[in-house]
Amino acid sequence: MTDFFGVLIPFLLIHIICDFYLQPDSWIEAKQAHTYRSSKLYLHSVLHGVGLILPALVLNIDWRSTLCLVVIVAVTHFVIDLWKVTTSKGNNVAYFVIDQALHVLVLAAIAFHVTDGVSIDAVLQHEHFSNGVLVVCAYLLILKPTSIVISAVLNKYPIVNPADYTEAKTEAKTEADIQAVTDTQAEMDTQTVTNSAAAPVISVSPAKDESTNVSGLVAGGELIGYLERLLILTFALVGSYAAVGVVLAAKSIFRFGELNQSANRSMTEYVLIGSLLSVVITTLIGAIVSLGLGVKLK
Repeated sequence: MTDFFGVLIPFLLIHIICDFYLQPDSWIEAKQAHTYRSSKLYLHSVLHGVGLILPALVLNIDWRSTLCLVVIVAVTHFVIDLWKVTTSKGNNVAYFVIDQALHVLVLAAIAFHVTDGVSIDAVLQHEHFSNGVLVVCAYLLILKPTSIVISAVLNKYPIVNPADYTEAKTEAKTEADIQAVTDTQAEMDTQTVTNSAAAPVISVSPAKDESTNVSGLVAGGELIGYLERLLILTFALVGSYAAVGVVLAAKSIFRFGELNQSANRSMTEYVLIGSLLSVVITTLIGAIVSLGLGVKLK
């Protein structure tokens, strides 16, 4: 056994089958309701350990190592799942990602142990290691950092509400009329003009413009941006820039009706600036990384 990934991939396959296909929803509900008192938690953990016997036999791992493998995976899976179900926010996506990452790390550590002649130095010196790090950095850059850059740029171009603009003009005109009346009375009346003699201030209630009322998912735009940039970068890294055009066309079709019906021009420009910034930044990062990887255009 000299191939680390040849050991890790079968382990991951068993993990995926046991965690997502052999675990019914009733088990998940039981674990969340009863935590460590749930028999399903113990059964699920043992299933993960026992399931690895099959790839261990295929890979000719000796019985002592196989027994240790079963015990380690079962115990660690129990501890990780127990932590997840006892956490108040265990159903969040972030906790799901952490949960799966911990399971994968355990399997990776075992694969390192049972693989002959494989060390961390060997992995770091692998010919494709630097390329892998470059790709990971590219994906990390297009998510949160790119969102921060887009937000910083859009802050300079705030959305102007037409109702607010009309209200401001009306108030300015009213103040001018009041001042004109006051000046006229001061010229015609020889007595002292008190503040109460001035014309009453006309109050204008702001008009409601339904076109500026935006409804939708909370943080939905950010999630759409993440998915869009993931697709664009993936297509760019494989050299398929024609597919990037398909993504842009699809998004344009979905957003055309919304922008076409909007009476607020600033809202339309705001959305277009954000979309184009997202595309430009991701395409540039993808092009630079593609050049570094030597990817040919398709």
